[in-house]
Amino acid sequence: MFDPSQLRTFLAVAQTLSFTQAARRLGLRQSTVSQHVRRLEAASGRTLFSRDTHSVELTEDGEAMLGFARRILDAHEQAAAFFTGTRLRGRLRFGASEDFVLTRLPEILEAFRHDHPEVDLELTVELSGVLHERLAAGELDLVLAKRRPEDPRGELVWRDRLVWIGREHLRLDPERPVPLIAYPPPGITRALAVEALERQGRSWRVACTSGSLNGLVAAARAGLGVMAHSRGLIPPDLVRVPERAGLPELGEVGFVLVHGRRRPSARGAADALAAAILAGGDRLHRGRP
Repeated sequence: MFDPSQLRTFLAVAQTLSFTQAARRLGLRQSTVSQHVRRLEAASGRTLFSRDTHSVELTEDGEAMLGFARRILDAHEQAAAFFTGTRLRGRLRFGASEDFVLTRLPEILEAFRHDHPEVDLELTVELSGVLHERLAAGELDLVLAKRRPEDPRGELVWRDRLVWIGREHLRLDPERPVPLIAYPPPGITRALAVEALERQGRSWRVACTSGSLNGLVAAARAGLGVMAHSRGLIPPDLVRVPERAGLPELGEVGFVLVHGRRRPSARGAADALAAAILAGGDRLHRGRP
């Protein structure tokens, strides 16, 4: 009933919320992406996206299709791997940013290890800035991390808006410096938060620094201050800071996959893990474990 190529296109649009970005990711024309979505909508008899000239959003039926699409494609890929007899081997050094500690990334990695048991997967969890540095130094083969808006590197998994978050009912005194909870340098969200505050002319102070997302979340839950965070990854028990607090807009951030130097022994495994993350990227910011 559902064409796998159309389902892959649907997932790419759902993750990037952009027909243009989906076309770039898949190496297709934008008209082909639109055609795939129309045919999938015709096959399902449902509207999967609400779209206008400014935005693309999943409908309720589109949200339901996400799970079906993933399961169909997973079964399709498992069957293809079984009958082609391809078995990946070697050591794969994969880096993921702290942002994904509380998401469903472990489910994607577990499925990858199940499908490729002879790949020696070595996971590094670090700040996005550190991961980019280690990738450039040849210490990692594949990285899933944030990038700054002007950075062209990497394949976009999804784009999200940064927002200010903190404990519910937290009050900020407009006459005092903003208490900032942040990763240490070279944290990307820290840099974007500081730049936004300084553009606004708002004074700030560091209330908590931690290289661990759990440490930052604990500080925020204790009411020590506010932190800049992806809108789609807000941890439990924390909420967006109301607009009346007068904090500046933070803009958008991209979450990308970046390949390192192409070690022959890791190339196939890196490509396979990248494909698995791209196929299941919506799991990383739509729902919690």
